[in-house]
Amino acid sequence: MKNLSKRFMYPLIETIKVENGILKNLPFHQERMDKSRHGLLGMMDSISLKSRLEIPSFAKTGVFKCRVNYGKSVGKVELIVYQPKLVETLKLVIDNDIDYQYKYSNRKSIDKLLAKKGTCDDILIVKNGLITDTSYSNIILFDGTNWVSPDQPLLKGTKREYLLKVGIVKPKRIKIEGLSKYSQFMLINAMLDLDAGRVLPIENIMDNN
Repeated sequence: MKNLSKRFMYPLIETIKVENGILKNLPFHQERMDKSRHGLLGMMDSISLKSRLEIPSFAKTGVFKCRVNYGKSVGKVELIVYQPKLVETLKLVIDNDIDYQYKYSNRKSIDKLLAKKGTCDDILIVKNGLITDTSYSNIILFDGTNWVSPDQPLLKGTKREYLLKVGIVKPKRIKIEGLSKYSQFMLINAMLDLDAGRVLPIENIMDNN
């Protein structure tokens, strides 16, 4: 019952990259937190992440994941050593009803789909015929000239928002049947930067059947 009450008190999370003691991309996390509290909970005030987050001495060197649980107020804040997981293959999984427009702490709907990944490392979710996100990241695809991002992601990630704002990535509607038009893809999120070393061939996205 205690864990259940916490889930309702703090239904949302922000995951922020801390690199050598510096909170990365903080304005975009602040903006999403404000919009989420307003849109989901009707809260009109703003809780300053900058004033709430103090980086302890052990996190002054290296890369850490800062997980902020919040709702009407801020709950538990965790700092965890970042250990990237190797994801090279994706399996297309269809769900036309999934809704993850806010970064919920409850990920049951996504975990249910993740169970269908088979031998692949992760899933790529298709909603109403359109490419959206993986289980934990946004995806960008290379068309030979530009990097593009699905214009209807399940979640508007902070890294995606930054790359769109500076013009490095362009939004585009990507239908499932249009994947063959792209040659490469990359996964991005708050912890995963744009990095040529993480580019993968489009063939690593496996069909649902």
